[in-house]
Amino acid sequence: MGTSKAGERVEVELGGRTVTVPKGGLYDRYRMDTDLDEVAEDPRVRTVDFFRALPKTEVRSAIGPTRTPNFYYSMSKAQITYLAPVKALRSRLPGELDPLRIAPGLGLFSVVFFRYDVCDIDFYTEATVGIAVRPARHGGLGAADFLSGLSNDSMHAYVLSLPVNTEIAQVRGHDGYGFPKWVTEIDVEIDDRRTVARVANGDGGTDIALDVATPKQKRVPSGTRVSTLTSYTRLGGGWNATLSQTNTLAAGGKLLPRDVTLELGSGRLADDVRSLEPIKPLRLDVASECQNALHIPVPVSVPAR
Repeated sequence: MGTSKAGERVEVELGGRTVTVPKGGLYDRYRMDTDLDEVAEDPRVRTVDFFRALPKTEVRSAIGPTRTPNFYYSMSKAQITYLAPVKALRSRLPGELDPLRIAPGLGLFSVVFFRYDVCDIDFYTEATVGIAVRPARHGGLGAADFLSGLSNDSMHAYVLSLPVNTEIAQVRGHDGYGFPKWVTEIDVEIDDRRTVARVANGDGGTDIALDVATPKQKRVPSGTRVSTLTSYTRLGGGWNATLSQTNTLAAGGKLLPRDVTLELGSGRLADDVRSLEPIKPLRLDVASECQNALHIPVPVSVPAR
C-alpha cells in the first residue's frame, strides 16, 4: 500500500476545523472512499469480504459531507464487563435512558480498549467506559432484554468517556457523533498471549491500565460472528443512535475471570469506573482480530421521563 515517510503529516479540513493526518495515508488519499482492492493487499487485513457487502453512501453530517460507514479493516479489542448496582448506573445516565437489569438491583457496564491498525481514518487507539442500557422505546423486562441481547449479540449503551489518540478521531467522534472524546496517549497491545493497555491522564500519569493473559483465541470465518452495538448520544439538540457492526475473526473470553485487575489511577476514566461502583468482573472478552463498520448517527425518538 502507498504510505508516507514516517511522521510526515498534512492538514485537512473537517467540519470547519483543521486536523493533521498521515501524509499518503488512507484518509489523505481516499477521504473515506477507500479502495478495497488496495486494502486487501495489506498483510494485516485477512479479508475485505465483510466490507464489500456494505456499500458506502454520501451523507450530510455535523462535520460536513462524508461517506458512511467508517470502515475498520484490521483491529483488536479487549472488553471487561462488570456487574454494578443499578442505583450507581442510573446516577450517571440521562433521565431518558434506563440501565439494563440482569437481576434485581444489578446492571452492567464495560471498559473497552481498542487498537485500529488499518482503517479509513488511519491508525489510532481508543478506550471507553459505557453503561449497558435498555433499547430506546422498549417496554420489555430488563432480564428479557439481556437474554435477547446475548442470543442476538446485540447490545445498547450510553458512553461516559471515549478518549482517542489522534485529532481526526477526536473531531469526527465528538463533532460528528456526539461522543465524549478527547485526545490523550493510549497504548494498546493485543496478541495471542497477552493483552496490555494504558490510558494516560493529562499529567502523563496513568488514568486506567490493564495487563492480563489473553484468553485462548478461536479463529472463525468472516461473516459468521457479526455483533451490533447501538450507542445513544445527544447531537444537535436531539437524541441520536449510532450503529456499530463488528465482524469477529479471532476471539476468546472468560466468564467470571479471577485474574482481571483494572488499574485505576487518576483521570476521567478512572473516575467514571469508581462512580459506577463495580462489584466484580462478569466477563473478559478479547478479540485479537476483528473488523468494524461504524455508521453515521441517525435521529431516534427517546421517551421523556
